Amino acid sequence: MATFSMAAMALAAAPPPGPSARCARVAAPRRAAAAATATSCVLAEPPHELKVEAAARRDVGPDTVASIVLSGGAGTRLFPLTRTRAKPAVPVGGCYRLIDIPMSNCINSKINKIYVLTQFNSQSLNRHIARTYNIGEGVGFGDGFVEVLAATQTAGESGKRWFQGTADAVRQFLWLFEDARLKRIENILILSGDHLYRMDYMDFVQKHVDKGADISVACVPVDESRASDFGLMKTDRNGRITDFVEKPKDENLKSMQVDMDIFGLCPEVANTHKYMASMGIYVFRTDVLLRLLRGHYPTANDFGSEVIPMAAKDYNVQAYLFDGYWEDIGTIKSFYEANLALTDQCPNFYFYDPVKPIFTSPRFLPPTKVENCKILNSIISHGCFLTECSVEHSVIGIRSRLEPGVQLKVLWTT
Repeated sequence: MATFSMAAMALAAAPPPGPSARCARVAAPRRAAAAATATSCVLAEPPHELKVEAAARRDVGPDTVASIVLSGGAGTRLFPLTRTRAKPAVPVGGCYRLIDIPMSNCINSKINKIYVLTQFNSQSLNRHIARTYNIGEGVGFGDGFVEVLAATQTAGESGKRWFQGTADAVRQFLWLFEDARLKRIENILILSGDHLYRMDYMDFVQKHVDKGADISVACVPVDESRASDFGLMKTDRNGRITDFVEKPKDENLKSMQVDMDIFGLCPEVANTHKYMASMGIYVFRTDVLLRLLRGHYPTANDFGSEVIPMAAKDYNVQAYLFDGYWEDIGTIKSFYEANLALTDQCPNFYFYDPVKPIFTSPRFLPPTKVENCKILNSIISHGCFLTECSVEHSVIGIRSRLEPGVQLKVLWTT
């Protein structure tokens, strides 16, 4: 039976000293607004007069959901951070790994059937998953599990290839969902291992079921400067995706603009964020996923550029607008900016949530020792020695040593 370490829980959940009065004043309205929506994922709802009659609501239990975390990408845009490790094993926030984000979201959503697909430079990632989520005494997963599915050769000509893309990676392990112990799995959640966000996946799955969707795609509003980096979609007024284009450029980009007012965004955001970008997070009905990857599109290798655009023509593919912070840590620039943004007094992403913590490996390092230093708006990880130095607006990783006279300061504007 798979378990995750109680020490990991204690490490991640322990909150820091209370925020400053200034931070409390700013953060409280944001949390109140989140509580008012009571969800991390907002359905792209049509206006009231355009709503169609919905079927009787059926509550979905997490025991009917399995998640697949795609963690096999080479991460070439994050080189040299990915020289000896997979992209999801890259550190974030000082002491965490990127893979901890989707894993923790699953645990906090009570989804306990988790597969992690790995391929490139996977040793560090495999070790981290084993130490954090698979071994040790602590809270049990019950009938759940965390299993690493490594790229491997199988019988047949197609089985001799490595993963050719996200869809091909899932296709090579579809036989798992024909196992007797997974017959209750009605929906499969496809996640990426290199994003920074906090989401209630079960709320997402519930809305997927409520709308009778075959496939659901989580999305965020973005402005034109970032739009060409993502798969973009257009929907009708019922939230059904009518067009999906992967990383369009020039005129193709202009054609993907959406009237965001119909999704209830405030005018300031709707006027500047005119594109709906895919987060690379999908929910598939299990039978639909098997049918698409084996029958309809047996040679399609990628979800974003092939499966989703083709399926949108014949299946009910719904868009869900996520209303929280989300960042794709796919480049050195985004990695740098997302990490330094964590040092803000009131950061957009908060690691210290005691209700929905982010778990990580219990390394059992001693506390950081600080001697006659000046530290301002920074994150200092475990096991560090800081002596007569100055640190400002920086993130210090585990087991770091800063000697006398060191001045570490980042000139940062948002």
